[in-house]
Amino acid sequence: MLQQTPVVRVIPRLEAWLARWPTPAALAAVPSGEAVRAWDRLGYPRRALNLHAAAVTITERHGGVVPHDVGELLALPGVGDYTARAIAVFAYGHRHPVVDTNVRRVIARAIDARAEPGPPSSRRDLAAMEAILPPDVEESTVANAAIMELGAVVCTARAPRCEDCPIRDLCAWRAAGYPEYLGARQPVQKKFEGSDRQVRGLILRELRASDVPVTRSEIDTVWPDAAQRERALLGLLTDGLVTGSVADGYQLPG
Repeated sequence: MLQQTPVVRVIPRLEAWLARWPTPAALAAVPSGEAVRAWDRLGYPRRALNLHAAAVTITERHGGVVPHDVGELLALPGVGDYTARAIAVFAYGHRHPVVDTNVRRVIARAIDARAEPGPPSSRRDLAAMEAILPPDVEESTVANAAIMELGAVVCTARAPRCEDCPIRDLCAWRAAGYPEYLGARQPVQKKFEGSDRQVRGLILRELRASDVPVTRSEIDTVWPDAAQRERALLGLLTDGLVTGSVADGYQLPG
């Protein structure tokens, strides 16, 4: 849920989710469409399908227990480098580098004297974190959490609080006089308003609110641009987030 979604929006949805499905087996026992419905407006609803599929895999292959091995975690639907290592480290206490956007920014500034980390590279980013991770398992867990928190709270992207930073005297970027970043940047995400993502969300909202298949004429009312609406609906069908047809109506997956 935290992938690409702020914590403040996740907390109430997570609490409701865990109250309804406290275990992987509980989630696996319901249709995937229920996961999409409960996802509500968190965005990027394919994550709901992946989470449901992961719950099914955990139930069928791991006896309902989330695995602790990074390789087995990476084999779960929707689980990437960050999520796999975060589970192994913070849930099971193993030693692995855990890298998110905040960690990458702290390393770029404190170690490499760069204002920004540049485009991500899993291999390079994990190696950079591994290089500064304490060898002791318990200390490495604390270091992972501390560096992540430092980037989230103090070494922020737009307004870093350098005078409050506990490692300010060790920061290479500060020592270099805060040079401007001139390297490559990640592409700027397109605006949500008026995008296909917005139309997809409107269609899903219509389906979440209904316990019976929604007709094509009802879907046609959610957005005025017919071509964009058709493209969004086709994308939802292709992604498995919606099932149905013009003749039978459309609904969340069963």
